This record gives sequence, structure tokens and C-alpha cells, in this order.
Amino acid sequence: MKHNFNAGPSILPREVIEDTAKAVLDFQGEGLSILEISHRAKYFQPVVDEAVSLFKELLNIPEGYSVIFLGGGASTQFCMVPFNLLEKKAAYLNTGVWAKKAMKEAKGFGEVVEVASSADANYTFIPKGWTIPTDADYFHITTNNTIYGTEILEDFDSPIPMVADMSSDIFSRPIDVSKYAIIYGGAQKNLAPAGVTFVIIKNDVLGKVSRYIPTMLNYQTHIDNGSMFNTPPVLPIYTALLNLRYLKKNGGVEAMEKKNIAKANLLYDAIDNSKMFVGTAQKESRSRMNICFVMKDEYKPLEDEFLKFATSKGMVGVKGHRSVGGFRASCYNALPIESVQALIDCMKEFEKAH
Repeated sequence: MKHNFNAGPSILPREVIEDTAKAVLDFQGEGLSILEISHRAKYFQPVVDEAVSLFKELLNIPEGYSVIFLGGGASTQFCMVPFNLLEKKAAYLNTGVWAKKAMKEAKGFGEVVEVASSADANYTFIPKGWTIPTDADYFHITTNNTIYGTEILEDFDSPIPMVADMSSDIFSRPIDVSKYAIIYGGAQKNLAPAGVTFVIIKNDVLGKVSRYIPTMLNYQTHIDNGSMFNTPPVLPIYTALLNLRYLKKNGGVEAMEKKNIAKANLLYDAIDNSKMFVGTAQKESRSRMNICFVMKDEYKPLEDEFLKFATSKGMVGVKGHRSVGGFRASCYNALPIESVQALIDCMKEFEKAH
């Protein structure tokens, strides 16, 4: 049996994959594959409408917000956000590679203030005690840092519009959407296969910059056209809908959070009680989604051997990112707790042998 700990594209619920496969062969009895239908077809519009409706229901999105589906990944949002919001100055919390890349793009549109950074400590913690400049156009955070295994688990109070990249922890816990101006993310962690990006936008934050915004990079274009201005990523949107239905059927984000806490606690306890392994992120900043750990210094030479051993036991995607090394277990919504236990058993068996 394979246990999928890939950081993204990553594990999806089995029934979602199977129902997607059926639609690839025949979409809703139309005699056509979802891969070959028109996005303008009368039977595809309800897919987008229901996906938007479930987004709003599951995340309890208040009135005055729009949900759109775009191509280009979260990296395109690094420039779309400042294109649409940055008139003079923006503030960024630097908590890892993706936050840093978002800052780099914003610098092309105006002044960028780094409110705090944990770069000097290789991003092993979420900084505390910083102040958001009230004269900035917006404040940007990355809620979960896949590479370093840190996560922001609270919804900050911001005196200015707050923007969040939630690529890797959306739908893993309840969030207070009313505290955000924009929430965006690539879908390939907790929502869908790679190829679609979701954006939740508070409508009244748009239309305030003086620059010309290219049509395709203007959020208003996609809001006005219901994500249908140009050909959207049809298949990933359909899989997202199936996954949103699955989430609703299985208790929503509240139920997912309980499972995610249980999985994270189980694995972190095993790491903390191990003689061989040690966690890399500081305890108060630990991510539930991406659990990063390495071997203690005296066992470092055994890391490659453990990786081979774990792979032979069916563990997939546990190699850590090169920035951190060691190992990373991505424990997204669809990962069963049995897979976490299988990884722990694997660690204990290897530890016993050495």
C-alpha cells in the first residue's frame, strides 16, 4: 500500500479521484469526456455555480465577497495582488520562500515594507511582536509554509486590508473570512489537481489604483464574467467541486480540523519522543499540514538509508525540501491517520534496527 505524503500536487480522496475518472470517460451521461466539452456548454456552468456556492457555505464567506477560479497558479497572484491593490506601499510578513517571492513581485509596483522576517533562523518560526503600518495599501501573509513546516493558525486583526496566500491550508480549519480582503491559493494541496487557482475577494477593495490593469490581470474582469472571461481550467474545477461535496458530506472544515490536529499531534509526539529524529520548526509555530523533521546530528549519515527504507515500506514523498533537508510529511485533509501511523511505525522500526 502507498502512503502519499507529497507536498503538492498531493493526495485527494479516493472517491473524488474515481468520480473524476468517470467524468473523463463520460461527463454526466452526455457521451463526451469532460476533457472535450466546451466551458460554455449548458451543463458546465452549473459546475462553477455549485463550486462557488460550496466555497461560500463551507468557509462561511460573508456577503460582499466573490469567489473566482483562475489559471496560472498562486505565483501569478504574487503580481495580480499588487497590480490590483498597490497604489503606493504594501506590507509583507516574510515567513518563507513563497512569501519572499510574493514580496519580490510587489516591489515592481511600489514600496514594500517587510514588517518582520524569520529568514535569519531559516524560517523556523512565525515572527511575533511586529506592527502593521497603517499607511500601507494592504498587508500580505502566507498562512502555511510548506517548505519549512510553519503555520499561522490565527486570523490577525489588521488595520488595513489583509491578503493571505492559503495555498496549502485552505479548508483544513475554519477561518474568519471577514478579516481578509483577498484569500488566494493554488488548488493542488487541499482542493483539486494542479491547474486552477481560487481567489476570494472582498468586492469593495477593488477599483482604487490609478494604473491601467491589463484585462486578464484585473480581478474585476473575472468577477464580472463569473470565471468565464476566457477558457477556465475545466477538469480541475470539476474535481474541486467533487472535493467540496466530499468535504461537506464529511462534516466540513470543523471536522477536517479535528482530524488534522489528531494527525499532527500523533506525528509530532512520535518525533519529540524519538532518540533519532528531531523536528525543525519551533513548537509554537508548527504546521499541521507539513511536518518537517531531520535526524539528530549523530545519526545524520543514516538519512539516505532511512529514505530508502521508508520508500520500501510504501511511504511516498517524504524527502524534505533541499532548503531544510531531512524529511517532510504533508498531512493534508485527504491523508488518513492510518498513513501517519504507518510512517511512525516505519520510523520506530528503523530506530530499533540502528
